[in-house]
Amino acid sequence: MTPGGLRRSREHPVPDPAAAVVEMLHAAGETLAVAESCTGGWLGRDITSVPGASASFWGGVIAYDNSAKRSLLAVSPDTLADHGAVSEETAVEMATGVAALSEATWSVAVTGLAGPSGGTPDKPVGTVCVAVAGPVQLSRTYRLTGDREGVRAAAVARAFGLLLEAYEGR
Repeated sequence: MTPGGLRRSREHPVPDPAAAVVEMLHAAGETLAVAESCTGGWLGRDITSVPGASASFWGGVIAYDNSAKRSLLAVSPDTLADHGAVSEETAVEMATGVAALSEATWSVAVTGLAGPSGGTPDKPVGTVCVAVAGPVQLSRTYRLTGDREGVRAAAVARAFGLLLEAYEGR
């Protein structure tokens, strides 16, 4: 259940996950910050489309290049060298970094390969890693399908879903 009684499952996702997140944060008096790479600001766009989001949304960092991940979000050069930009380890450090920067209650980070190029056999196009930092820490790797826009849209949906899962799990 999400705040407001919306029942969520893989088969029946929340109709408007951004609104559910804003409602959840507002009801709890909590805040959110985002760190985005492959989604390029789409999480922030969706959150700020909800009236009243400014009461709970700190904002976000779009860290597309590795140098931005290092300098803005304090992602370790060793993490990037050992695991790559598209890894749960990097997503966790991005989420932790934006949480430290913002002092938000919750943070969510997304990094991935939206395509159409850049994939490898180990990390094909559509590989997306999401991490949530806050009272509950979660991270997941997803293998998404579709064109570039489809992968990005699915990544945003997975990020909202993981945040709601973390919130519900505490």
